[in-house]
Amino acid sequence: MLKKILQKFENPKRPLLGPNVKALRFWGLLLPKNVFKKYFYISMHILVTVFTATEYIDVWFVKSDMNLLLNNLKITMLATVSVVKVSTFLFWQKYWKSIIDYVTKADLYQRRTTDPKKLGLINDFTKYCRKITYLYWSLMYTTVIIVMVQPIFKFVASETYRENVRNGTDTYLQVVSSWVPFNKNTMIGYLAASVYQSYAAIYGGGWITSFDTHAMVIMVFFRAELELLRIDCSEIFGNEANDIEHEVVMSRLKDCHRRHVELVKYSRLFDSCLSPIMLLYMFVCSVMLCVTAYQITIETNPMQRFLTTEYLVFGVAQLFIYCWHSNDVLFASGDLSQGPYESIWWSKDVKYRKDLFLLVAQFKKIVVFSAGPFTKLTVATFISILKGAYSYYTLLSQSQMK
Repeated sequence: MLKKILQKFENPKRPLLGPNVKALRFWGLLLPKNVFKKYFYISMHILVTVFTATEYIDVWFVKSDMNLLLNNLKITMLATVSVVKVSTFLFWQKYWKSIIDYVTKADLYQRRTTDPKKLGLINDFTKYCRKITYLYWSLMYTTVIIVMVQPIFKFVASETYRENVRNGTDTYLQVVSSWVPFNKNTMIGYLAASVYQSYAAIYGGGWITSFDTHAMVIMVFFRAELELLRIDCSEIFGNEANDIEHEVVMSRLKDCHRRHVELVKYSRLFDSCLSPIMLLYMFVCSVMLCVTAYQITIETNPMQRFLTTEYLVFGVAQLFIYCWHSNDVLFASGDLSQGPYESIWWSKDVKYRKDLFLLVAQFKKIVVFSAGPFTKLTVATFISILKGAYSYYTLLSQSQMK
């Protein structure tokens, strides 16, 4: 049953990016050509953007309550990153489309091979992309469901809370803390606010999952392309038992050079689209992790602590996946120069060695993704962010103890 459902996400014309492109279209990041549908999605985006603005307004009203302030802050900042992701994706739509077209074209080109080693590598990477896409979708919507169910659960599970709400000493727990132009402490006002908040949570979750998994799969593609290129470079001259003609050797050399030039071009374009977002996200993630960790330590309700921990896991996983895959691309790019030297270059004429040297010089252009002009997306950077978040957490804990 599940397999049949997942099969509907596949697209034979996009064997690698099929589910990811469908998600981008479903959530309106890739705008349709139909004018009505296009403006429908734009209006949906505007509604969520306006909702994010109301979250900032609500900060002023809850500033006296530290727990509500921290809860609002972590969700508002994550929502801000989502709005920036979508806004930049829409503004730079033509660049994202060109990246998608390049990835699809290069992927289809590689899948024409009959080499079992390369086919096995391609299939492994495709399966990995599916796993990370579906697991990330599951993690994100588990978080969304928890956020939406949390108020209901607290109302049902806590008799004290229900009594406090009835006598007016406590207020209804909101799905997402936000300002509304009416009284949300009445039953009708609360239900109306909850509907809007739930819509924003669901649609915002769709934004995050479609954008993040799309970006992560493209990172995996760059790593796969680099590893496949290394294999092709090692086979430029064939093997000792099979002498390759001059025209074939030159064709292979030119093909490897062309592919790497294209790879560097589109990896830099991809980085230019992603880098500003990752710079903002690193700052937001540091604050979000600090706030969530602090809430876990001060929370006394076991269920509430579990829900907050799940939110923390999602925040850590989101940043870690970016840094991990960027780190993989960096190492694959560094190892690419070994490809030509794994061929039987030593048995060939000097004129081939000169061409091979030029190819190795081209491979010296390292492919790596960044977070603004300040740092690279690597595992070392991820560890530094965790250390920074822990420092902020310690500072916040000590300030509250005084």
